[in-house]
Amino acid sequence: MKKILLIEDNDDIRSNTAEILELSNYKVLVAENGKIGVEKAIEHMPDLIICDIMMPILDGYGVLHAVHKNEAIKNTPFIFLTAKTERADFRKGMEMGADDYITKPFSGTELLNAVESRIRKIDMLKQDLQPGLGGVQHLLETSFGKDAVKDFIEGRNTNIYKKKQIIYSEGNHPNRLYFIVKGKVKVYKINDDGKELVTDLFSAGDFLGYVALMEEAPYKDTAKALEDTEIAVIPKEDFDELINKNPQVMKKFVQLLAKNISEKESHLVGLAYNSLRKKVAEALIMLQKKYQEEQKTENFVIDMNRESLASIAGTAKESLIRTLSDFRNEKLIAIKSDGGISILNQKKLEQLLN
Repeated sequence: MKKILLIEDNDDIRSNTAEILELSNYKVLVAENGKIGVEKAIEHMPDLIICDIMMPILDGYGVLHAVHKNEAIKNTPFIFLTAKTERADFRKGMEMGADDYITKPFSGTELLNAVESRIRKIDMLKQDLQPGLGGVQHLLETSFGKDAVKDFIEGRNTNIYKKKQIIYSEGNHPNRLYFIVKGKVKVYKINDDGKELVTDLFSAGDFLGYVALMEEAPYKDTAKALEDTEIAVIPKEDFDELINKNPQVMKKFVQLLAKNISEKESHLVGLAYNSLRKKVAEALIMLQKKYQEEQKTENFVIDMNRESLASIAGTAKESLIRTLSDFRNEKLIAIKSDGGISILNQKKLEQLLN
């Protein structure tokens, strides 16, 4: 049962509001002024705080300030309950970090809609996001609504990149976020010997280049189209506004970045120390996991030239071809007449990684 702390100095409003919430299966804690409210928030750590603005001893702004200063409860969703409708008061509250407003007088439906919406959003933000850019899309939809990505992308300028065309280069400074509308993109680094090492793969629905934007640092890799690709271009200023709208969204972005870094470190260690067979098996499995859903078919075919596949596996093209031939003879994969690769025994390929 979710706990809600209601801070309201008016006895009737406090009683009626608490009753509506309790009838909707919330556990309600009440406080008649801001000072008591802060004390109860620290003691009980509620899932949501609803707080009046104009109160004796400590007003709503003071309560919000105290909540944000306390490490244990600073991320608790906060809704102001107020009869004040002047624009300046709304702006002040939102600038201080309030999540929402309910204006008196209000109906029970208005109250419950605001509460349920906020708690549902927090529950979704607590979910463990998948590593990679799919998690970013889920995060945006969770934080700003189902159509958040569509609304964010709609009306943007789009660029068409031909196969093998560079989208951005290592060492350049970022000034935009990229959203892949159609196509596939690889991100790679070049070592001192001129050898290409693929560090990530992206496809339609993925954001690209946001790590450098958040770090405010030059790109640490190069992005190139694997096929003809259409990309929506979003100015850096719009991206900054998006992630700064909600501190919890920023927190999740940081967590997501940490997962991505951990995955890349694991991948790079594998490229450095794994056997040739393990490298090729890992590359095939990674490609299937990345692109099978996009093809919407159980008979997934890896349609990629051997040079690109070798750079993903971190090996020479000739070594890759020999290993693929071995896998085919072992009936782990099938190789089509056009060079496409189908995985026949994923379980055995995965066992090579252990």
